[in-house]
Amino acid sequence: MGQLGSLRRYARSLVRNADDAEDLVHDALVRAYERKASFRRGANLRTWLLSILHNAHIDRLRHKRSLDRRHEEAAAEFEPALPASQDHVVRLSQVREAFFSLPEEQREALHLVAIEDLSYQEAAAALGIPLGTLMSRIARARASLRNFEAAPKISHLRLIEGGGNENN
Repeated sequence: MGQLGSLRRYARSLVRNADDAEDLVHDALVRAYERKASFRRGANLRTWLLSILHNAHIDRLRHKRSLDRRHEEAAAEFEPALPASQDHVVRLSQVREAFFSLPEEQREALHLVAIEDLSYQEAAAALGIPLGTLMSRIARARASLRNFEAAPKISHLRLIEGGGNENN
């Protein structure tokens, strides 16, 4: 316990973040406890603990570099995606809003079948309801979404014409 201050200071200097430093000290103390048999009597405890902390830090850096490299390689495998146009973003937001405006039991049923790709039987079992009830809920949910699609879209955007015509 008398070495905690020293360990924390060294960890903060290595990682420059108080939370990460605490995690590093914790990991080092766990390693020291697991390897307590390797501590030689008469050796400097502080040096031994600081060495373990340093090695834990190096291991974390290696792991992070390895993980970053794998993520970069995986990202290189995919073609870069273009951001959606504003119209698509607005449309997706409207569809999401329509989905979330469905009654909860309809939304649950539709989600399990349409998004999670469960069969009707599996979805009914997951919800603990009869198959006919599930089918009815899905039919009502789909009808509501069809009504949403058929309804005229009200835009909150207004086209402002330029040109100084004051009659606009």
